[in-house]
Amino acid sequence: MATGNSTAAPARPRRRGDAIILKALAVLNSRLREPGACLSSPGAVRALLMLHLAELEHEAFVALFLNAQNRLIEYRELFRGTLTQTSVFPREVVKVTLRLNAAAVIFAHNHPSGLSEPSRADEVLTGSLKSALALVDVKVLDHFIVAGRGMPLSFAERGLL
Repeated sequence: MATGNSTAAPARPRRRGDAIILKALAVLNSRLREPGACLSSPGAVRALLMLHLAELEHEAFVALFLNAQNRLIEYRELFRGTLTQTSVFPREVVKVTLRLNAAAVIFAHNHPSGLSEPSRADEVLTGSLKSALALVDVKVLDHFIVAGRGMPLSFAERGLL
């Protein structure tokens, strides 16, 4: 398990035109990761998450820490796992959230299998994190699952939050 900021570069070009797409993603990445960037739509959040999680061959659990106006304080990879699982510790999530003085959090993790359906464990974890953060007056706005290049699944849009 590792903690810290994710600094992984986007994947290398594989097909014609990918170099242009990767340059555009680099611009998007720099704009959305700037402190103060407003993440006001699920589309902006999905773009950022796909950029960082879609190509990973291991599971990673990340958080977007936001201020009271939903402006990005920090994007951080909190936990790194194996091909099929990641251990997430709510106590550690609360500690980082308080250290950053975040008012809200958006969680995300990836499924290297390519299947975006949440497991029962994903749902239980999200509930545990939401309860733990509610005790310190921090809102959990969403939890996304990124599975390859498909559309990331939103727990909020599914009514799971």
